[in-house]
Amino acid sequence: MEVDIPQHTELMWSVLESLKALGGSGTISEINNFVIAHGEFTETQLNILHKSGPQTKLEYRLAWARSYLKGIGAVNNSGRGVWSVTKQGEILTPDEVKRLTKERQKIYTQHRHQMINSDATETDEPIDEAWKDHLLRALLNLSPDGFERLAQRLLREAGFVNVNILGRTGDGGIDGVGVYRVSLVSFPVFFQCKRYKGSVGASIVRDFRGAMAGRGEKGLLITTGHFTTEAIAESSRDGAPPVELIDGERLCELLREYELGVKVRQRTEYDIVVDDEFFHSFQVTIRRN
Repeated sequence: MEVDIPQHTELMWSVLESLKALGGSGTISEINNFVIAHGEFTETQLNILHKSGPQTKLEYRLAWARSYLKGIGAVNNSGRGVWSVTKQGEILTPDEVKRLTKERQKIYTQHRHQMINSDATETDEPIDEAWKDHLLRALLNLSPDGFERLAQRLLREAGFVNVNILGRTGDGGIDGVGVYRVSLVSFPVFFQCKRYKGSVGASIVRDFRGAMAGRGEKGLLITTGHFTTEAIAESSRDGAPPVELIDGERLCELLREYELGVKVRQRTEYDIVVDDEFFHSFQVTIRRN
């Protein structure tokens, strides 16, 4: 049975409101988690994959919602994956968002027809999202051992030392451990890697925390998928050792930040403005002797 999930145009206002509630800016994970936490989504809706994954259909449509909001000038995003509300976005009303979106859709439709008629290629991914989908698919194609070694490399790039892969029988699901230094203090951090297409639930967080019992109090759970709201709540539950969560979106941003398998090419854009006064000066008659 087909499960109904809001279209990206229906999610745009929720995304804009989430950014405002987050203080005017937020990461993709923060935006998605806020929309999900304040929306009436079922577990079935949250877990339906877009095509074969790794993104869920809801995450995919939220990405398009951000893209359309950027297209109408309501939001912007930085090179570090942080989205923010623009001055225009701060004053837009729901009706104005709908009106501007319809205008953008007309332009987009015309653009698609032009691309088809010119035999040019075009991606069906949202702005700034196609590379993440490509990257996540590459990560899912890694072997479990390969994904663990990539996590080891990432932690080393992030400042961890003595990062070792464990992965032995009896480790209780702990894949590795590294030492993180903050000024004069250092402490061990255990990590676990989950190559998931869908969601990681609260039970995974609890099991990982249980595996750390008696060995350390700092844990890092890394996945190519996403964490459910219950998993996020469990990771910071009062009275329990905290577990830091890195989902697929955050993992992509970290790999880009440390340039691990991701190359960033800088593009220079120019704003060209015609100076009418310059040409007007040539209309003045110059008296000749």
